[in-house]
Amino acid sequence: MAGQKYEVKGDFRMGDEWRPFKKVVEAPNEAQAKERIFNLIGSEHRLKRSYITVQSITSLSGE
Repeated sequence: MAGQKYEVKGDFRMGDEWRPFKKVVEAPNEAQAKERIFNLIGSEHRLKRSYITVQSITSLSGE
């Protein structure tokens, strides 16, 4: 089952400052896209979910 692509924007805390991010992930729905962002950024930067904020999730239906 192929998922849809979503562009997720938000911030994550690195040290004492918040840094913006924008990633495109493939997921079956918006909730799963948000979970994938928590998994990707959390494992990449060794962050807990409380240090990651998701501000917007946009469906990329044209691609």
